[in-house]
Amino acid sequence: MLENFQTVFRNFYENNIADYIELLHQYPIKLVLLIIDLTIVIFLGYKLLQIVRDTRAWQLLKGIVFLIIATALSGLLQLNILNFILSSCMTYGALLLIVVFQPELRRALEQLGTSKLTRFFGIDKDIATKTRENIYKIVIAVTELAKTKTGALIVIERDIQLKDIISSGIYMNGDISPQLLVNIFTPNTPLHDGAVIISENKIAAAACMLPLASDKDIAKELGTRHRAAIGISKESDAIAIVVSEETGKISIAKDGTLIADLKEEALKKILIKHIVAKRFPQDNKNATSKIENVKNKLKSKFKKEENKKDAN
Repeated sequence: MLENFQTVFRNFYENNIADYIELLHQYPIKLVLLIIDLTIVIFLGYKLLQIVRDTRAWQLLKGIVFLIIATALSGLLQLNILNFILSSCMTYGALLLIVVFQPELRRALEQLGTSKLTRFFGIDKDIATKTRENIYKIVIAVTELAKTKTGALIVIERDIQLKDIISSGIYMNGDISPQLLVNIFTPNTPLHDGAVIISENKIAAAACMLPLASDKDIAKELGTRHRAAIGISKESDAIAIVVSEETGKISIAKDGTLIADLKEEALKKILIKHIVAKRFPQDNKNATSKIENVKNKLKSKFKKEENKKDAN
């Protein structure tokens, strides 16, 4: 059995690998083409895995890989009956893949045939607009939390990463939405105590522990959330938003300085100035007007959902 494996491997090496290495020696330019070829194949394989990873097809894909390995091993070990059965199944593998991955294949082809091609390759040209949208969502959530005097602490990561802070909480990696943020800080829920970390336009984690500011010149009446906000803004370039559960006032901490009692418009301007404008230094007047429309839609949608909850 071992001799059979060695023979198969030797034949494969001599007929394929050795000949190809000799060809590379004769034509060095083919090495460059090989690298390009491998890079494209690996990249497309990685993108395919990304598409199916969070779908039901992921488990099926693992089953197909197992079937391929089992077929190869049965051939090497000369398990003829098992190899015949598995090989017969593999004959119709292409049709099976099309049936199993039909939704994922359709989604990928739609992206290739539309303006979403850049998203398929991981290039998001509209990241500035997305960041603005998320800022408005955060502002809407903070405003709603302030109305009900619900305590909250939201930290927005900038250039300095907060991986150690994220690891101290519950990992989420969720899309930013006013409803999710309000729900996280609702009293007596599992994640309401601690800070939410916003990283790369995602809710990275909740219930995170932050370093507390210990300076003597900090006002004594400031609560734990305010001290944590100042602490994280001193140790990094992050911006922290605080909602007081006693007064409902909104504060923001940046570079170790706390700006208290902010209104909705003031909060929005500060966040856009220090997060969007500095990262994307360009004229965004047209983008601003578009985002205003998005903001109004989000507000109206959020209010409708709140009214439905009240009605129920």
